Amino acid sequence: MTTDDTTSRGPLTGIRVLDLTRVVMGPLATQVLADQGADVILLEAHDGDTNRVMGPGPHPELSGIALNLLRNKRSISVDLKSAEGRRILGDLVRGCDVVVSTMRPRALARLGLDFASVKTLRDDIVYCQAQGFALDSPRADEPAYDDIIQAATGVSDIVERVTGQPGLMPTIFADKVCGLVMAQAITAALLERERTGRGRHVEVPMTQAMSAFMLVEHGAGAISEPPALAPNRAATGYPRVLSPDRRPHPTSDGWVHLLPYRPEHYAALFSEAGLPGAADDPRYADLRATIANSDSLYRDVRRITPTRTTGAWLTYCRGAGIPATAVASLQDLVDQLPLVDHPHAGRYRVIPPMSLFHGLVTGTPSPAPLVGEHTGEVLAELDADNLTAATEAP
Repeated sequence: MTTDDTTSRGPLTGIRVLDLTRVVMGPLATQVLADQGADVILLEAHDGDTNRVMGPGPHPELSGIALNLLRNKRSISVDLKSAEGRRILGDLVRGCDVVVSTMRPRALARLGLDFASVKTLRDDIVYCQAQGFALDSPRADEPAYDDIIQAATGVSDIVERVTGQPGLMPTIFADKVCGLVMAQAITAALLERERTGRGRHVEVPMTQAMSAFMLVEHGAGAISEPPALAPNRAATGYPRVLSPDRRPHPTSDGWVHLLPYRPEHYAALFSEAGLPGAADDPRYADLRATIANSDSLYRDVRRITPTRTTGAWLTYCRGAGIPATAVASLQDLVDQLPLVDHPHAGRYRVIPPMSLFHGLVTGTPSPAPLVGEHTGEVLAELDADNLTAATEAP
């Protein structure tokens, strides 16, 4: 499909996605696709998805989470256990470029939604499925939510190293990382199809995606064989980010986070604060030394920050080229969001898309739909498509 760059809904305009996902991971992946212009058709049960009731919201079907997670999508509600529902599902698959699912493999097979079955309906389909554990794993059909995946992929381990006890990140870390991996993998498969005409079965096992994510830096010296060991350190784990003192620092009137990343930053900062010998301190000799001495360096920063206001530190750091910022609250972030009107839920704040495509005029996002709001509209399109196909057949 050729579109005018200035009026296209996004780079994925013309791509239709059948969204069979639930909760947050899959819906975040399809939100990214929808924000980038894809026509995402969300197939829901009659009582709607879990994200619709995750926390408070202005409408019984629209939590604060759902208002943004379901934007730019169309919702249809179909009974997949009925013959009519299965017929509609088949028509949907034939008319879509992408099918995305987070159901467990056994449930997909039972509904005729596994890759082999879907491929018989559309040979060039891009089919993305994500579940907790890999399809070739004996755990493939086990239920897995964010908490389970965090514990299974080293997140609880790094929390223990910092706090003394195994814990979880206070955000649905694995769900969101894996959702972004899904979106990227889908667009890569679409690019391949554009070049070759072939579809692709894409799998995102959460444990594999998160293990790869965690080991980027935390594989550390354990990646080599035999492991490369630093004195008094485990082979795994990146010391700088595992320091318990890696956190915002108090100022005379609040908090600031400084990251004097390079040795010359530390020397400049401590000289500015009047600490003698900073330029000659062996802890600042080179980048390797500053990483190895992260604990003491962060503590030294914490000793000097109370001597000035947050604003004074930010002014100094900007002039010295040292990364620094004031500490923003979640409410601060929300307050910066634009307000728009929802036809059923009233005023709400729009979370911005994660990437910007300059030159596109995309306008206000389509509001998150109620459960099944677009069922009639989508079914009418399917009937029209089927009628066109029948009249064009030789």
